[in-house]
Amino acid sequence: MTETPAARNHSELQAGSLTTGSLILLPDGERTAEIQAVELERDDFGSPALVLASLAGGGTLRIAVGATVTTIEPDSAAASDAVTHLSLASVPAEDASVETAPAEAAGQGHGQEQPGGEAASAAAAPAVVVPPLPPVPPAANVPSEEELALIPAPDGTPESVVEAAAQAHPDATGVQLLTDRLSKGVNFKSGSCLKDLSDLAHELFVTLKDAEGALAVADLLTVLPYDGNPGRWASVEASLALASYICRQDGQNERAAVYEKLIRTPESHETDPFKARMAAKVRQRSLNEPNLYDKEIFRSIDNSNHDAEREWRLLRLESLLFLRAHGGSETIGMGELERRISNELEAVRS
Repeated sequence: MTETPAARNHSELQAGSLTTGSLILLPDGERTAEIQAVELERDDFGSPALVLASLAGGGTLRIAVGATVTTIEPDSAAASDAVTHLSLASVPAEDASVETAPAEAAGQGHGQEQPGGEAASAAAAPAVVVPPLPPVPPAANVPSEEELALIPAPDGTPESVVEAAAQAHPDATGVQLLTDRLSKGVNFKSGSCLKDLSDLAHELFVTLKDAEGALAVADLLTVLPYDGNPGRWASVEASLALASYICRQDGQNERAAVYEKLIRTPESHETDPFKARMAAKVRQRSLNEPNLYDKEIFRSIDNSNHDAEREWRLLRLESLLFLRAHGGSETIGMGELERRISNELEAVRS
């Protein structure tokens, strides 16, 4: 593709906004290249750091996310020629010859003859390259009404479910502290209230081995829809992972599968194809490299701080339950997850 500088419209764009098909000015300031694919590389804190732009002619350009890149757009006349060229390229051979015949006849009428080499070169001119669209994000795999019916409705009000847990374990200090706060009223719009409910469900199952009571409390959260708020969703997500594990252990596989579908709700929330593809890549990396708090646990063991060790192990257990609800990852299989979850339960219950 050859263009004169006058036939170009230059504009400045941040590297993080580059997309497939963008024509950019290379670092030498003279050549241009079309972007064939874009990937985002994050730093160790999870923030966008580098844009990896694969070029149509081969090679990859590494650009800082905040850097300014010069993009080039052809002027209206060049764009019009490109559309005409693309239209002729898509016409069957016999139709194309009909369209070009008048031009050839006009050239012969004026006594102008084109050398065979030039005619062959014009015929073999490449068509406009249209970059492929990014893959469409996966369709939402939401549970059906019949599947959602497998999750029983709460037996009474949320406050009565909390009160039942308190009455079942009158001597459990952790349960009593949580139920005292929740007994004043369960507000599902409050992030702290959702966190207390999730903590209560985990306290019932992990510490007191009350799977039935834990599932009843967790189900107050598992039916809540995803609202795009990561802070609120973290409590719902933890309850879904716990409910899935309890049901699998109890042989309620169909009900567990419903929780596992619900925990994937955020994965189909993004409708932009490019953003969805990048989010899927980041999500898979987090599944493959989960934070299991190894350093914190070993440090607590070295310091003989058993309370801190237990708190870190509880966080590790939540991470493992989350991985299990997703069916494992590319680095940790289901069998290994089951073994690690059993080890953590034994460690925090001892």
